Amino acid sequence: MLALAQLAPWHAAPVDVEALRVRVYRRFANTGGAPRLEELASELDESVTTIRAGLRDLAAARHLVLDKHDAIVMAHPFSAIPLGFSVMSATTLWWGGCAWDSFALPHLVPGAESMLVATRCPGCSSAHAWNVRRERSPSGDQLAHFLVPAARMWDDVVNTCGHQRIFCSEACVNDWLAATSNKRGYVMDLPTLWRLASRWYEGRLEAGYVRREPSAAADYLRSVGLVGPFWGT
Repeated sequence: MLALAQLAPWHAAPVDVEALRVRVYRRFANTGGAPRLEELASELDESVTTIRAGLRDLAAARHLVLDKHDAIVMAHPFSAIPLGFSVMSATTLWWGGCAWDSFALPHLVPGAESMLVATRCPGCSSAHAWNVRRERSPSGDQLAHFLVPAARMWDDVVNTCGHQRIFCSEACVNDWLAATSNKRGYVMDLPTLWRLASRWYEGRLEAGYVRREPSAAADYLRSVGLVGPFWGT
């Protein structure tokens, strides 16, 4: 399992962390990859030490996920590592962090209203791909299985994202659960996954973005049909 950074106690980094956050997110959106510490320091005319402190502040606020060297691993819905999905527009290729994030990218990235999301079923290794658009859910009988309940998703967020996958069918979900000795999580169809992803990251590429408070997050989940103990709603 990827080793994540051990974050220092919360402190005020001597850099505009919101400008830093937007720079990271827009780099992901425009290029498909994460900027390096040195690149961010050069672009913002700051020291690597200052940028490192800013990234750690953003990670503590759950805007980023860092590895033990403070390299950017995730900036949801973007990922710098493969977790089972690829997402391709007409000009750019991204790693899809999970089923949720992969379906979210067409809704977030400007000028890329349709993207090709590809993966393999963890149960039988069959390949799947969908044209995911902003205006409607892709067709298909496949099912998304989320292993980790919402209340524990940030305990190990890379593991959480790596276990939000799409399967051929209930049979493949059950085969995978039996093979891995995991307990069943939450299963949803593609339209529900699409609704979940459609507005969750709304505004994240813009300055001034604010993460949802728990009550607002619960309201959003209920609005897309996700109700029950798994979701805390």
